[in-house]
Amino acid sequence: MKDKVLVILIVVFAALSGMLGGLLLSGSRRAGSALMQEELSTLGKYDQVLHYIRSNYVDSINADSINDLTLMRLMSELDPHSAYIPAKDLDDVNTELGSSFSGIGIQFVIRRDTVHVVEVVSGGPSERAGIKAGDRIVTVDDSLFVGRTVTNERVMHTLRGKKGSTVRLGIAREGAAESLTFTITRGDIPLHAIDAAFIIRPGVGMIRVSKFSETTYTEFLNALASLRNQGARNYVIDLRENGGGLMDQVIYMANEFLRRGQTIVYSEGRSYERFDAIADGTGRFKNAPLAVLIDEYSASASEIFAGAMQDNDRGIVVGRRSFGKGLVQQQYELTDHSAIRLTVARYYTPSGRCIQKPYRLGEQDDYLYDLWNRYEHGELDNRDSIRMQDSTVYKTIGGRTVYGGGGIMPDVFVPRDTSRYTAWYNLVSNRSYTIDFAFQYVDQNRARLSEYTDYQSLEQYLLRQDLVNRFVAYADERGVEPNRQQIDKSAPLLLQHLVAYIIRDALGNEAFFQIWLRDDTMVQRAIEALQTEHLPGSVSSGL
Repeated sequence: MKDKVLVILIVVFAALSGMLGGLLLSGSRRAGSALMQEELSTLGKYDQVLHYIRSNYVDSINADSINDLTLMRLMSELDPHSAYIPAKDLDDVNTELGSSFSGIGIQFVIRRDTVHVVEVVSGGPSERAGIKAGDRIVTVDDSLFVGRTVTNERVMHTLRGKKGSTVRLGIAREGAAESLTFTITRGDIPLHAIDAAFIIRPGVGMIRVSKFSETTYTEFLNALASLRNQGARNYVIDLRENGGGLMDQVIYMANEFLRRGQTIVYSEGRSYERFDAIADGTGRFKNAPLAVLIDEYSASASEIFAGAMQDNDRGIVVGRRSFGKGLVQQQYELTDHSAIRLTVARYYTPSGRCIQKPYRLGEQDDYLYDLWNRYEHGELDNRDSIRMQDSTVYKTIGGRTVYGGGGIMPDVFVPRDTSRYTAWYNLVSNRSYTIDFAFQYVDQNRARLSEYTDYQSLEQYLLRQDLVNRFVAYADERGVEPNRQQIDKSAPLLLQHLVAYIIRDALGNEAFFQIWLRDDTMVQRAIEALQTEHLPGSVSSGL
């Protein structure tokens, strides 16, 4: 009986070995001579495995793809902000923080599987060639360029290219019986970091900064000077939805508002020597009353600026708790022109706070869902629901208490304004029908709208055009049934958004933000704070 059981166990073990171990070649058939084995012994384990895959795997394998996947996996085992960038993506990633790129100079949207030109960059290659807002791109280099395969990424990769190179575009234009052909020579197209800068109230200058790129400080300084010449004595710096960028740019920006010897930020790491950024006293706006707007999407360099102003009691921070990114990355390019962005240090606000929110190496799910968790906990609507991760008390220059670990807590909390939101409005907005309607409206009324050169007169015209009811019919045609009670509640918000989107497509971003931000509750609260609240470190000039 025991012998029978033993035979069965041997058979079962052999079967399992076949399933788990596969079919192994005998020693005489294994690949690699003694010489090759000696050469391989000088390589690391990963390179040895990759060699065997390249040389002997049963099917053809793209080794570069294996490398990319392996390195992505490796970097994912570190902190959430260290990353591997494949060579094919590096130019696009670097462009985001650059001052320009080489392209044809248009802004576009894809509607009904067709590329529509929304705006032509003034003085750019497309304007010189004769491209106009409203044109449809139907062919590129004589190949059809419409359909579901035309994505934003494909358009950018196709239309961008080496400076001086050419591209032939086939254009469908309203009023033209046949397709038009334009040959465009690519050139340098500037990338702007300042979305808008304008006088939002008498004496109050508004600057919206979208990112910290190579030109942010220069653009910012020009905006400050222009607003001062227009009568601004107080400033609102809008850093909402600004995910950060280059550290040197935010240091230059903060220097404009701080006195000599005041700390802006300091950083240090295991192999990164401590670096202290100290204001040099040359700033031209050291006494200007200042408010800084932040929200849950303000991160990194945005938090450095807000933290420097807060800890030095220089201005007032208004909004909601920021993202909480207190890590510094250094980019290293690899020999195949891929790169890694490796976290090399943590940065600290002047009071000593590291505002990095908690994370565990290689465990990024909780980190990625942090903003969703904040929403579910009610933090965006109620300050009392905020859960700060670090209870350590830090002090500003003036002795106020602030906390680290999980972002910058604003001095003035402003909850989301949801008073006009309804299920009907959320549905049409989430489906982008408001944006689509605005684009279609501009496209169909371009000649009439071109008569208006300023947003004030165009706004007055649009307010007479029954846009809300037109939009309701538009949404109804696309399957969203009208709900009159909800429509009436959302009508003021809907009208404001429709007018703003139409003005953006007709006149550009500067005009758009003057409408968009005019009645913004966070902006209003910042202006009130500039008028009524004591701002340590500032000289109140009134409004």
